Amino acid sequence: MQASLIRPAGAADLPQLHPVIERAYRGDSARRGWTHEADLLFDPRTDSATLAALLDGDSRLLIALGGDAILGCVNIASRGGGLAYLGLLCVDPTRQAQGIGKQLIAAAEATARDTFGADRIEMTVIDRRAELIAWYVRHGYARAAETRPFPVPVDPPLTMAVLVKSL
Repeated sequence: MQASLIRPAGAADLPQLHPVIERAYRGDSARRGWTHEADLLFDPRTDSATLAALLDGDSRLLIALGGDAILGCVNIASRGGGLAYLGLLCVDPTRQAQGIGKQLIAAAEATARDTFGADRIEMTVIDRRAELIAWYVRHGYARAAETRPFPVPVDPPLTMAVLVKSL
């Protein structure tokens, strides 16, 4: 089932969206899909306040809907100077491998171009996630020479690969 609609999230969507994100990234439920971090990280992926902050300003949180159900999301943010950042791409583990992620990426890229005037986009992916990096490469992203530290301290430390695409 592909998403029937991709639209910007509103505050009223966050209570339904937050558990989808957690199921996609963490815990045993995430293992039903292939894009999880459940074997690397155990803390919650995000919180309601962080999600609410993505709704305004130079950031858009897009959601994919199938009927009334939220199937996934992606965040796109302006970094200025023609650069946009793509993050928080996820699809409910029971709905992965159905083209929803591809639709979300296309919507994020269109938002980056049309809303933020971006001509390039970047993202970071845990460098141990070779299969996920390969998926992004198949969708036009290239691995940059740059790496970045994981945004919060974890033991053992994680490194983020930087992926870039011209729009």
